[in-house]
Amino acid sequence: MKVAIVGATGLVGGEMLKVLAERQFPVTELLPVASEKSVGQEIEFQGRKFKVVSMDDAIAARPDVAIFSAGGSVSKEQAPRFAAVGTVVIDNSSAWRMDPTKKLVVPEINAKELTSEDKIIANPNCSTIQMVLALHTLHDAYRIKRIVVSTYQSVTGTGKKAVDQLMQERAGSEVTSPAYPHRIDLNVLPHIDVFEDNGYTKEEMKMVKETKKIMGDDSIQVTATTVRIPVVGGHSESVNVEFEREFELADVYKILAQTEGVEVVDDPAQNRYPMPKDAHGKDAVLVGRIRRDESQPRTLNMWVVADNLRKGAATNAVQIAEKMLKMGLLR
Repeated sequence: MKVAIVGATGLVGGEMLKVLAERQFPVTELLPVASEKSVGQEIEFQGRKFKVVSMDDAIAARPDVAIFSAGGSVSKEQAPRFAAVGTVVIDNSSAWRMDPTKKLVVPEINAKELTSEDKIIANPNCSTIQMVLALHTLHDAYRIKRIVVSTYQSVTGTGKKAVDQLMQERAGSEVTSPAYPHRIDLNVLPHIDVFEDNGYTKEEMKMVKETKKIMGDDSIQVTATTVRIPVVGGHSESVNVEFEREFELADVYKILAQTEGVEVVDDPAQNRYPMPKDAHGKDAVLVGRIRRDESQPRTLNMWVVADNLRKGAATNAVQIAEKMLKMGLLR
């Protein structure tokens, strides 16, 4: 397959190349795309060097699939141009997620909804992906009524600039170009993306809206608080979920253990629970600290951790392409 990676020189773009190679996606021709200043630079993929090409050259090459990780404005402008030449676009930005004409896909949950008419497909927010993957089979069994989620998100979710800020602060050196309005090392910022009129941030509202769309159920109530922490390698979430039906903890464990893409890590007696350092470089969503909420009925607490650059971004996008290939939806 002829594959374009738009934003190939960024953190997520680099991870996409790594995941494509690891999963042996049938790439016969690679088109790395980046900003004009990066055109001509070389990147390595599967032991070969490829030159970064311009957006126009990539579109002219009519790739089978283009995986975008270049920001919302680029996606809004360029994704339709790729789609117009028959390319399937899988977009990692927020540009198309809530567009009612576009699918928002976590392959394990709703890939079956994809058709040959879908030329622009949205990859959900990293925090939403790991939460819904941990919850969707429980929703099938018990019907989710309400979710209260607090996130603890890695600086890698912001990008290289944020990682540089953390490392410069940690080394005691001057921060050359800060990504955040405050120090991040030895600190916690309850502020991801911009604040909206309702007092929530855009990141928090993404989790609210995207969960309903992916689950296909507008009745699910979601409230979120998203927080940036000085960690590299994975996002963590404290999830409190109220169900309509009663559950047994033994059944919850069994359901989660059988959920594709989920790994249960839950043995407090041995100090085993999900941590970002253990999720780093993995595609699985780790779930632990599973326990009944004793303050009200039919309510469960859990701790959910995943590598935000992998299942939260790159791996999910590549899995969408894999599913489409298997379903015969890529030319």
